[in-house]
Amino acid sequence: MPFREINSKMVEATIAPGQKMFSQRGAMLAYQGEVSFTPNIQGGQGGLASMIGRRVANEATPLMTVDGRGTVLFGHGGHHIQVIQLTGDTLYVEADRLLAFDGTLQQGTMFMGSQGGVMGMVRGQVTGQGLFTTTLKGHGAVAVMAHGGVIELPITPGRAVHVDPQAYVAHHGDVRNKLSTALGWRDMVGRGSGEAFQLELSGSGAVYVQASEEKL
Repeated sequence: MPFREINSKMVEATIAPGQKMFSQRGAMLAYQGEVSFTPNIQGGQGGLASMIGRRVANEATPLMTVDGRGTVLFGHGGHHIQVIQLTGDTLYVEADRLLAFDGTLQQGTMFMGSQGGVMGMVRGQVTGQGLFTTTLKGHGAVAVMAHGGVIELPITPGRAVHVDPQAYVAHHGDVRNKLSTALGWRDMVGRGSGEAFQLELSGSGAVYVQASEEKL
């Protein structure tokens, strides 16, 4: 794993010759060694088509290409950082939650409605996030940001997980999602926002949930 957790809000990445990382612009806190930071106009491993897709989808969070030899400290906005290790599967995450990730991972964009139908589209409206989400696939590590800490909840066949859409951070694995309404649900648990929705994730994998309903 290229990331070493310094504390809950900072990670250190080791950069080696011939390898590269991508990070959100402004996420570098400090570095040692011969490391270069280059604005990435091609949107990561997805290339031009992926970049266009993310711009259409409002998933165009500016990235930096990081390469050379040395170590880099990453953090952003005082947000909690969660490191996720992928072993060939796909991570689904909102672009603005990405702090840094391995350059070996293939980056793309997925229309949330293709999994959740109309309800998947509603999720974007409810959370204020785009209808599209960024995908990272392959073997490598991803550092994502969240409010107030993150818990990983396993998703197993026959045992779906229901998540407040605004507490959702990311998920990976062979997982389907749909948004369902639950009248009075938020009022019953004291949220009081009147947006009574639950994001249901089923299949096999894991979902990451933050300890807050606050968006980044």
